[in-house]
Amino acid sequence: MNLAYIPSPSTGVIDLGPIPLRGYAFCIIIGVFVAVWFGNKRWVARGGRAGTVADIAVWAVPFGLVGGRLYHVITDYQLYFSDGEDWVDAFKIWQGGLGIWGAIALGAVGAWIGCRRRGIPLPAWADALAPGIALAQACGRWGNWFNQELYGKATDVPWALKISEGPNRVAGTYHPTFLYESLWCIGVALLVIWADRRFKLGHGRAFALYVASYCAGRAWIEYMRVDEAHHILGLRLNVWTALIVFVLAVTYIVISAKVRPGREEIVEPGAVDAAGAEDGESGEAGSGDPESADAKPADDGTDAGTESDADEDAPKSNGEAQTAKG
Repeated sequence: MNLAYIPSPSTGVIDLGPIPLRGYAFCIIIGVFVAVWFGNKRWVARGGRAGTVADIAVWAVPFGLVGGRLYHVITDYQLYFSDGEDWVDAFKIWQGGLGIWGAIALGAVGAWIGCRRRGIPLPAWADALAPGIALAQACGRWGNWFNQELYGKATDVPWALKISEGPNRVAGTYHPTFLYESLWCIGVALLVIWADRRFKLGHGRAFALYVASYCAGRAWIEYMRVDEAHHILGLRLNVWTALIVFVLAVTYIVISAKVRPGREEIVEPGAVDAAGAEDGESGEAGSGDPESADAKPADDGTDAGTESDADEDAPKSNGEAQTAKG
């Protein structure tokens, strides 16, 4: 008998009048807002313009949702296209089922389109957003808690997750793998932030570090899960995916550091131009241009004596200028 455990919600839906608020969708939305908000702060700190991250996210988020759902449906096709299953359920994204691999892959395509339209390098934008994506995943994993899904093996540890009887699940206490991954993602975000400040990561290396460190955690967390999955050589499909993507990310970090060391000095040309224009306006609003200040007495002079004095002074000024120039 467990003396302590993490309870599961009795329902994953809260009815706000006629509007059902689904816990899974709510966690995804919160994660998107966190990623955009934190990514914007990092982008501005890198010299970008406020609002650019959100503008590109308008492309990246829809592509990411479609990619995440496609990956889930393709790798778990038996849940939707086997005998007795309804293929229409494949479109019910609110019931859970987003593969992070597909979300990142197709989301990157959407981000590339958005960056290309703004004339921004995708690697720099991805570096700014990397910790925010990890935090978004930390939020999104709590959607699995609302749906009572993707838990680990049976256990009686004090932090075990209590699962109730339901479709495709047996009542009991299990390892809360959703919580493990959520905490791991927070650690990944902190690691990327620290490494970026310490080593001035650029040209996509901060994003690659996020990918590699996430995959390292996903491999052992995935190994603990007991939900149905395809296996290759005794390992779950997502474990293989994590291992392969980890190797690719580390390889990119090594090669990129040799080919393109350092960090981008300019991440958004438009932001530099805007800053230059603001500096120019500040100069005009200051004490004034010496030449314009000299021009005012000449315009104010009305008698011939003043004009003749100015003519007499002119050769001296020119002479002094020549002497200084020489």
